[in-house]
Amino acid sequence: MQATRLISKLLFYFSRLMALLYGAFFLLSAIALSTGWGLELRENGQYFSVNYPFSEKHMLNGDYNASYIFLYFLSVIFWYFLFCWLLGNVFRVFFQPRLFTDNGVRHLRNFYLANFLLPLLHVIATLLFDTLEADAVALVLLHAVVGVFAYFLAAIFRQGLQLQKEQDLYI
Repeated sequence: MQATRLISKLLFYFSRLMALLYGAFFLLSAIALSTGWGLELRENGQYFSVNYPFSEKHMLNGDYNASYIFLYFLSVIFWYFLFCWLLGNVFRVFFQPRLFTDNGVRHLRNFYLANFLLPLLHVIATLLFDTLEADAVALVLLHAVVGVFAYFLAAIFRQGLQLQKEQDLYI
């Protein structure tokens, strides 16, 4: 169990780092696109680049139109911020002193619900305003599979929590 705790702790810190990076990219992009600070338009305003802060070096690039910016750029960066944050919560469950807790089940439930619902809502929003790309469908299916595994894990944790509570009553 020590190896599991060590690996989960390392993955927790890695997922938190990734979440912070996605959060920083989201904030920088939102500021650049709303204020023009650090934004560079290219090819007659058809494309944009968000530059690294206080530099002219490109960090993120995209098509400069509203549907792309909201449906394929900002929302996706924010979604992966949230994904990494929730994934970190799942990894945190595995290095706690007690494995089966209400908090652990809640983190797993939040993770599988986010993997089921958010990509589906994103696809619906995209279909209302734009055409759906094949890569987006593949990512939605991938998140659905991750959600299924997280659902099974949450069911196992619910059962373990119930057995643990029954065992605590007998002691």
